[in-house]
Amino acid sequence: MTYLDKYLNWKNNENLEPHLKEELLSLSQEQIKEAFYTDLAFGTGGLRGIMGVGTNRINTHVIRKATLGFARYLIKKYNERPLRVAISYDNRNLSYEFALTAARVLAENNIESHVFPELRPTPLLSYAVRYLKAHGGIMITASHNPKEYNGYKVYNETGAQLNLEESNEVINEINKIDSYFNILEKDDKNLIKMIDTSLEKSYLELVKNIHYNKTSKKAKIVYSPLHGTGGKVIVPLLKEVGYDVVPYLPQMINDPNFSATKSSNPEDKITYDVLIEFAKKVDAKAILVTDPDADRLGVAVLHDNDFHLINGNQTAALELYYLLKNTKDLDKNSFVFTTIVTSDLIKELAFSFGLKAKETLTGFKFIGEQAASIEGKSSYFFGCEESYGSLIRDFVRDKDAVQAVFLLAEMINYLADNNKTLIDYLETIYQEFGYYYEWTNQVSLKGIEGAAKIVKIMEHYRNNPLNIDGFELLYHDDFEHSKRYYHDHFEIIDLPKSNVVKFVYNDNLWVTFRPSGTEPKIKIYFGVKSDSKDSSKALVNKINEKIIKTIDNL
Repeated sequence: MTYLDKYLNWKNNENLEPHLKEELLSLSQEQIKEAFYTDLAFGTGGLRGIMGVGTNRINTHVIRKATLGFARYLIKKYNERPLRVAISYDNRNLSYEFALTAARVLAENNIESHVFPELRPTPLLSYAVRYLKAHGGIMITASHNPKEYNGYKVYNETGAQLNLEESNEVINEINKIDSYFNILEKDDKNLIKMIDTSLEKSYLELVKNIHYNKTSKKAKIVYSPLHGTGGKVIVPLLKEVGYDVVPYLPQMINDPNFSATKSSNPEDKITYDVLIEFAKKVDAKAILVTDPDADRLGVAVLHDNDFHLINGNQTAALELYYLLKNTKDLDKNSFVFTTIVTSDLIKELAFSFGLKAKETLTGFKFIGEQAASIEGKSSYFFGCEESYGSLIRDFVRDKDAVQAVFLLAEMINYLADNNKTLIDYLETIYQEFGYYYEWTNQVSLKGIEGAAKIVKIMEHYRNNPLNIDGFELLYHDDFEHSKRYYHDHFEIIDLPKSNVVKFVYNDNLWVTFRPSGTEPKIKIYFGVKSDSKDSSKALVNKINEKIIKTIDNL
């Protein structure tokens, strides 16, 4: 079926929602093509896309179809009754409506849903699945993406996102549904239940157990949820235990349009502009920022009379080092989980303290899967990824910025009591283990042409290994074909297939190419270890310039 056939099918369908019909009739020819040229893919973590009319957009009809596929998957997998699913949602436009739509589709299929009565963080949804002994979970969120986006993340009974096999089974069920329309719903109060406050209290008690050192709690910390879910739990939590937290009130408002921030992403420097100005006025020592669904944490710290941003790799290293230094009776059989694009410093820290370390593919779903797989066999110690996500205790099986904020609040105060900052602490790590520097270039390539260009870039580097003057290519990994290529032979990589290519050189240099799974961009990751920050940056800039020149000519 062509995109025009799909367009006409939607245009002529009497069940198309009126506001979507109105939007449909206003589309230009190019917009019609963008909205219908493909079906929004249900990937390994669910759905994410721009909201609007069409098969390549997030809307009620797409949510219904995905939920029906998930419902049929659960019914096939489990013989027991009643089946149970936990549902949460963030602050975005239509998130609440999409959550209730999912609940009503589940009800039509005689599946209980337990829905948070107000927006709540992704990690709390992960916790809810296990707390409620649910068979799965649904989180309506687009995480850190711009306001035009929304999404649909799906969890299994362990509290982790669906693994690859489970995702494929759900995709198969979705693909069997031949229409986005005529999917029935049922508003049944016996099957759609609101989650009470006892669940959240239980979760927060576990978070409060993340405690290693007594501190004065005098260091003032500015906090922002970027208009999202973190504001509902983080400020009350920190104040309850006595931290001097100052919320930035304009961003505490639940606002789907993110009107008081330049970005909804803690990774973006512009996110911190107004927060740094505010922090200086209130004489704060640090700034903590969570993304809209509160699974990512951004950090800025006052050092030498100015605020310095700390990236995801650095924050993870700081957390892990603090945990390792302050955990009594370390269990040498415990695991630290990291990803193939995260700083090698994480593995070095784990090994230096005698712990095990294991790499997964990019995406915290794989760390959650690993945490669930070792239950009853080994201990979980820490997990992290470069994109501002970590998990300290695995009563959650996804990245958890609530836990991270609570630990960082202690760290900031502990260091302040000793006249130090997180920057000082980071320097201590570098002096002991070497200067690690990582950087990610995110090349946006939107639309149909952009998607084709991303394919071309990946194929080029898959077939033409990246040569860097002055460095020897030791091997390169092609995760899509599960092979590690040396000069004269290859080995099989024991990880799931993924469209990622990584080049590893001598002197602790590596470069990785990976299309984003949630945004129209290709990410190029760089990692290097040296004795100088300036030399590391210069090297990365030189390599990046070479890559961009090649990409422009493809």
